[in-house]
Amino acid sequence: MAVEEPKNDADETLQQSVAKSEEPKNSGISDTSQQSVAKSDRAAGDELEALRAENEELIDTLQRLKAEFDNYRKRAARDQESLVARAGERLVKELLPVLDDLERALEAAESHEEAKLEEGVKLVHRQLEQILEREGLAPVETDGKFDPNVHEALLTQPSASDEGSVIEVLQKGYRLGDRVLRPARVVVAGPKEESASDGDPA
Repeated sequence: MAVEEPKNDADETLQQSVAKSEEPKNSGISDTSQQSVAKSDRAAGDELEALRAENEELIDTLQRLKAEFDNYRKRAARDQESLVARAGERLVKELLPVLDDLERALEAAESHEEAKLEEGVKLVHRQLEQILEREGLAPVETDGKFDPNVHEALLTQPSASDEGSVIEVLQKGYRLGDRVLRPARVVVAGPKEESASDGDPA
């Protein structure tokens, strides 16, 4: 007949105490970890939403700036076209009196009134010069030395003048402000001619 071993009440009590003490601790750690993860997820979600909102705001701002720039560019182009048109209109209006005087000069030529014709042509020339001067047009200077920047030499011929100087203007040149619209076409003095007496023995 088997003999039952006596139960150790102290051991059982100790095991139950350890089990009970471990259960709450493990449960507490698990809950805290889950709460931390949940908070991190919420924070990440909030940050993502904030970034999305900021991105949408930036896109909206860029789209508005692009639209404003496109409108500005179109407006500037229209203003430029209008300015050019007004400038051309103003110049044409100033030339109308010149056209009137030229027509009167032609009428004088048809009636063989030479004096009136000459007077009319001079008047037209003077008016046209004044209008172009107001626009900044000025003739190229042709006195003195030949300047390749503003002169075009068509001929070079011996002359009593200093070599390299302009001795005749074949076509006037003009500047508009600092720009040369057309160089003056000129004849330039070459080496001086030797007189016949220079070759005779003394």
